Amino acid sequence: MIKKGIILAGGYGTRMSPLTKAVNKQLLPIYDKPLIFYPLSVLMLAGIKEILVIVNKGQLYQFKKVLEDGSRFGVKIKYIEQKTPKGLPDAFILGEKFIGKDNIALILGDNFFYAQSLTKKLKDCIKLSSGCKVLLHPVNSPELYGVALLNKNRKVIKLKEKPKGSKSNLAVTGLYFFDNRVINYSKSLKPSKRNELEIIDLLNKYKNQNKLKAEFLGRGGAWLDTGSISDFYNTSSFVSALENRQGLKIACLEEIAFNNGWIKKNQILNAIKFYGNCLYSQYLKKILKQ
Repeated sequence: MIKKGIILAGGYGTRMSPLTKAVNKQLLPIYDKPLIFYPLSVLMLAGIKEILVIVNKGQLYQFKKVLEDGSRFGVKIKYIEQKTPKGLPDAFILGEKFIGKDNIALILGDNFFYAQSLTKKLKDCIKLSSGCKVLLHPVNSPELYGVALLNKNRKVIKLKEKPKGSKSNLAVTGLYFFDNRVINYSKSLKPSKRNELEIIDLLNKYKNQNKLKAEFLGRGGAWLDTGSISDFYNTSSFVSALENRQGLKIACLEEIAFNNGWIKKNQILNAIKFYGNCLYSQYLKKILKQ
């Protein structure tokens, strides 16, 4: 069972410069909420309450100003500053003390997930007792992503980073579930040509032990990587269209916490005071009336 999660919210965000020269990408708005709300909401939907946020050196205050210690959402948030980005597996080395002897989930701070059955899939994924589970989703341009090739039994038989002419269009998304061996596996990795620890190398360690499983977001689900300006604003437009059509918010952290029984109505009132007069607060007021 996985009870802890890491959000990797570091990186330079160079593809979105000059916006990211002053503000971390994960604090920029996706419609009416900071981007960081969306990966945090995924962990909360999974039922994970202990969360570590890894941020760039010098940016800790900015994140704490928005998320504080997590008590507003009924969770416990801790922070670690990363001096320089060293690849995704570095999250498990930095977070070794936080992880302890537990299993762990990792989500990238710039990834957006949406699906009808997302909560159910997440609840299934955190039942992981050993090995590793990845979430796959089809993409139009597999050469831009890490890609998984499956056999007829939907078992991962090959992983390739940015392959040319791939037979598969199933991208490995930025949401992973690992057993505790991930710490030692990460420590044993050697930096790639770009001098970073590679997530594909880590996943291959599990695959070689026959301990890698795949879950699928499913048709109709959306996985968006907000790493570029166009993807960032496409994601914002997607959220805006859905929320305005349905009248429901995506990644309303207090709503998730309230539905999970983690916070009470008085804490939502405090949140409204914290945010002030805005669309988000107006939505929280609707929750109180329901």
